[in-house]
Amino acid sequence: MNRADLINRLAYRHPQLQSKDTDIAVRIVIDAITNTLSNGGRIEIRGFGSFALNYHPPRNARNPKSGAAVKIPAKYVPHFKAGKELRERVDYDQKNLVKN
Repeated sequence: MNRADLINRLAYRHPQLQSKDTDIAVRIVIDAITNTLSNGGRIEIRGFGSFALNYHPPRNARNPKSGAAVKIPAKYVPHFKAGKELRERVDYDQKNLVKN
């Protein structure tokens, strides 16, 4: 599912909202998550999961084509950890798919 699919599904499930309204709502949520992470914060949505930043220290690597040494700088990367309820629901749904 991509952003457009999410907007369309929300608009379908909530017919009192216009597609433009659901688009704005999705953009606000994504912007809030992005801004919080870019400021070094952490987001936790109970039952769904949490977004945080993982630190990757600087390291030396090699260019596979030329074999030359390359220095890779330190960086922070976004990380999502699924919550217990989400993990259990996905596992339950997958087990039911296998049975059918």
